[in-house]
This record gives sequence, structure tokens and C-alpha cells, in this order.
Amino acid sequence: MLRKTLLATAVIAAAIGAGASASMASASPFHRGDDHDRDHHHFGLRAEAYPTATPIKHIVVLFNENVSFDHYFATYPKATNPGGETPFHARRGTPAVNGLDAALLSNNPNYTNPANESGAANPFRLDPSQAATADQNHAYTPEQLAYDGGKADLFPKYTGRGTTGVVGAFGTNGQVMGYYDGNTVTALWNYAQHFAMSDDAYTDTYGPSTPGALEVVSGQTDGVTLVKTTKQPFTLAAGSYYIRDGAGGYALISDVDPAYDLCSSPTDQILMQGRNIGDLLNARDISWGGFMGGFNLSTVNANGTTGCKRSSTSSYTGTTADYIPHHNWFQYFPSTANPTHARPSSVQAIGHTDEPGTRTPDPANHEYGLNDFFAAVKAGNFPAVSFLKAPAFQDAHAGYSDPLDEQAFVAKVVNFLEQQPQWKDTAVIVTYDDSDGWYDHAFATPTNPSFDSQADQLNGPGECGRGTPMPGLKGKPVNGRCGPGTRIPFLVISPWAKTNYVSHQRISLASVTRFIEDNWLHGERLGGGSFDATTGSIMNMFRFAGDHDGDDRGRQHRDWHGHGGRGDARLFLDPTTGAVLRRAPAGSNSPSSS
Repeated sequence: MLRKTLLATAVIAAAIGAGASASMASASPFHRGDDHDRDHHHFGLRAEAYPTATPIKHIVVLFNENVSFDHYFATYPKATNPGGETPFHARRGTPAVNGLDAALLSNNPNYTNPANESGAANPFRLDPSQAATADQNHAYTPEQLAYDGGKADLFPKYTGRGTTGVVGAFGTNGQVMGYYDGNTVTALWNYAQHFAMSDDAYTDTYGPSTPGALEVVSGQTDGVTLVKTTKQPFTLAAGSYYIRDGAGGYALISDVDPAYDLCSSPTDQILMQGRNIGDLLNARDISWGGFMGGFNLSTVNANGTTGCKRSSTSSYTGTTADYIPHHNWFQYFPSTANPTHARPSSVQAIGHTDEPGTRTPDPANHEYGLNDFFAAVKAGNFPAVSFLKAPAFQDAHAGYSDPLDEQAFVAKVVNFLEQQPQWKDTAVIVTYDDSDGWYDHAFATPTNPSFDSQADQLNGPGECGRGTPMPGLKGKPVNGRCGPGTRIPFLVISPWAKTNYVSHQRISLASVTRFIEDNWLHGERLGGGSFDATTGSIMNMFRFAGDHDGDDRGRQHRDWHGHGGRGDARLFLDPTTGAVLRRAPAGSNSPSSS
């Protein structure tokens, strides 16, 4: 297994050779930093022992798919509560969010703009029986066109898709205007009630899943190496997943598979030339991992599927493959890739660079199946930093997943973590890679413009925003990264999270990387034009030493060195309904089967 992984590493190095930067050319999936870092090797050190700037010793990022903020929280905290649906009643004093007001609900510009034709619609409530929807158009250029220079009035025309065979807006492009409330996305509304959420979180750029996956771990979509491609740079007529960045390189604007992954497309594959947060963590021997449903190719599912063809069936959306390569954050970087899906040498090796007690690189290189996360935590080997992706049927992506299956995944993971002794110093982030193109009224004026003559269309042909683009990987202004993009949900679930709190501070996907850097890495940044240097901080969603929170009646936490925090802040939810449970049911800490 190790021999195969080393061989794959050599193949990667050969493929990127001439086009890679000096730092990239010297990288390998087993790069460990300089000799100083090697002399301070910390294998076996518990995550709780790593020095951190806050009480948080474990961060778990549940990175779900394709939801706009309005799609899940348009009317928060007011739910309709019809008979037969899981009820939701807001706590007294729940703060308002930037959702849909009466005017936007009854006289929306997407309803009054005749350019939307038969798809013209006001926002409308979707109930649990409508959990399965069409996948909306969430590409870089259509999302810009939908926002129409900030008027946000052309969603049905440019991003909307309907479900055939049904009546009303659900059967037209107007489906893009649909939203759920607390009777369907009940778990997320309940977490928001008891912990913290943001109503001002955005993707760093417009576009779909792969750009979002790269942004959350690297803050960067510039620096594409084309390993295999059947595409030319993007044109309105032909489309594509990349553009010329204007500085001699390429920027990614759409989905494409990571190079050399055994499950990737045989025709179109890329690598990224920059660094990601895993590289910084490796340099300091801080434990971390990317855990993905379906990544363990040796598992045989109950339906007999295995390998890259492992699949699961939802009662709402049918059968889909568990593993989707273009969602896999760390596979795009030679230093953190595990192209053969090699298995870790042991449970105790999970999260670490080397095999236990040796300097031999562990075959998995920090990339694991989802079950490996549960196994490691149960064995007392809880990584400091963990990124989790559900098997596809539970990742919330419209078209093959849905909010009810997503809810089951999120609640099961959080219930499991709340029963661990490390819960007292754990934070869970729930957020999304893109909006799926679902309507969201909160347009963000670009702070990083882009002027590709074909791909950029927000303010007219060849324009997305005003001013000069930010520098990219090579230090020169680059196109293809227009943003902020679209607004997405963002929740923090932790004993240290503020209670029933809504943050209105602008953040983005790169804010996740920024928090890890600020907490474990003394504020070290990735460089190379990463958004981690300019994005907002999520620190105001927590309450640490000496902080007060009005929702908590002014109660002050003890200094965290004295075991402060709300150690009893454990909200166990029913994974099926999202309703609050008075006590944890038997077996609620069982890991997902994927």
C-alpha cells in the first residue's frame, strides 16, 4: 500500500514538474516542513496539549453542499407550524436575521421582472414533502447574471430549474425561489437557537462546489495546473471550468476532478499550485484530517457496492454514489493528496503524518473515510482539526440529496461529539460550499473584482465589480475570483459559542482557515493571494474569557484556564425530525455507516 502511494507521488511530481512553483516542485504528499519542525516532532501528543489562542482544542468542520442562506433561514425564527409537521417555536429574545421581509415575500423583483417569463415567482415555502428538489444552476457566470448588477432579480432566468410533472412554481424555473423553514430544517434552526450563527457569511467567489472546497481549506482558486483536459478556457458559447487569470496562469471557476484520484474522470483533472491549511498544520505536527463518505474503497456497502462505485439509497432522492471526487478539498494539492485512497496504518495513526513510533510516512497522508473519524475519536485519538463530508446522499446537494437526509447526518455527528469527554473544548462549524443558485436577496458588492471578457457578467460584459483585482498566486492581480459570491448558512456549535446569537459581521469560507491559523498557528497566513489574509474573523461567535452575552443574562464565563465555558451545553436532537430530545437515546452516538 505504501509502495503504491509513493509511486503515485512520483507520478504527481513528474506531471507538475515544469509548470510548478519552486515550493510546489519540492512538495510531496509527505512533506513535513523544515528540519526545525522535524526536531520538534509531536507524534502521539493529544490535541488537547497543543498550545492554542482560545479554549478550542478540536475544530470539526461539517462541510455540506449547495444551500443559500435564504433557502434555509428566509423566515427565521418564524415557522409556519402546520399540523403533521415537526413543530418549531422560537425562544424568547431570539434575534432577527437578514431574511425575507414582507415586501420581498409578496412583491419580489423576481416576480415583477418580466424577463423571468413563466418562471417569475415570489419566494414560497417548501414543506417536508418537497425535500427532493431539482439541482439549480450554480455556475460562476449564471450566478452573476442572476444578481443583475445587484438587483437580484433574474434568478429564475439564469439559475432556476424546475421539477417536471408538478404544478405551480415548483414545476418551473421559479423553483429557485423556494425556501424551507423550521418545520423541515428543524435541526439547524434548533442549533441556531442554542448556539451561534452568521447571517453575513459568503463564498469567497461565485461558482460551484470545487471552488468552494478549495476556498475553505486554502482561500485560493488561482494557480491551476491542467493535468488532463478536454476544455479550452471559458467562453459563453462553450463554457469551461477555468479561465486565463491574466497573469500567465489559470484560475478555477467550476467543477473538475483532482488529478490521479482513482475515482476521478479519466479526461479532465487538475492540481492546485498553492498551499492549504494542511500544509501549515503539518509543518507544526498538529493533527488533522479530511474525512469523506465513500473514500474508503475497501468497504462493501449493504447493497453490495464497493470501490469507486459505492452507493447509498435515500428514501427521498434515490441512489447515488457515496464519493464525489470534485468535492475532496485536499486531493487537489500534491502535498496532501492520497490518490490511491491508501488506508491508515492504524487507528492511532489517524490525523498524524507518520506511522506510530516511526518516521515512516503513514500511507493515508491525512485523507480518510468518514468512519475513520468516529473510530479515531472513540480510541482517544481526536484530531485537532477535522473536515467532514457526508456520503453524497446526506450532503444536502439538491438533485441527489435533501435537507432531511442532511439533518440526519449533522445531528448524528453532533450527538456523537457531545458525548465525548473532549466536548468541553470542541467547536463544530456547519457551512456549505456554495448556494446551488438558490435565491438569496443579500447581494454583496464585490470587494475583489474580475474582468474576464467571457466569464464575468455581473455589471455587464467582461465586468464583475469595480477597481483592481487582488493579487493571485504569483503576486499579480488576477481574474476569475470575483467575490464575495453568494450567501450561505454558517453555524458554530460549541460550549464556547454564544447562546442564541446571530453575528452580522462579514465572513467567508476562508474564515474557517483563518480561525485555524489564529487558534493554532499564531496567525500565520498561507500567502500567495489567499483570502485568509483579508476575510473576516469568526471569533465574535464565541464567548471566551471575560466576555458577556446579553442572551445569557450577562453571566460571565470563568477564565478558560479555569475550565470556563458552558460545559453542559449539549443539545441532543432527533436525527430524523430534528426535534430536541430530553435525553440522549440509546445508540445516538453510533457513527454513520458510510
